[in-house]
Amino acid sequence: MDYTSRELAVKIAKIMDLKKAQDLSVLQVSDVTSIADYFVVATGNSSTQVKAFCDEIEFKLKQEDIHVKHIEGHDSRSWIVMDYYSVIVHIFDPEAKAYYDLERLWSDAQKIDSAEYVTEN
Repeated sequence: MDYTSRELAVKIAKIMDLKKAQDLSVLQVSDVTSIADYFVVATGNSSTQVKAFCDEIEFKLKQEDIHVKHIEGHDSRSWIVMDYYSVIVHIFDPEAKAYYDLERLWSDAQKIDSAEYVTEN
């Protein structure tokens, strides 16, 4: 299936939501930068969980023949960046999330309503 950038960003956010990601947000950044259309930002409670989110996203999308262009930070596990061309995924541990505060840095971006990707528990 071919996804629009928005659909792919929401799909990635749903994958992380099912894995219990914290502070999950999808930002439409296409109006403020040319590097991507969307950022998906999430926090894992530990370096193990940060890596698990990355691995799960890569595994689930590969099943649909969607391949990551590049992954950075997989070894450090405090901040992993996954480049899916028009969608860039940022997965942080709590300390890195607080330090980099991407939502503040990209505050001009439109935040997508979490009802599109967060399931009620």
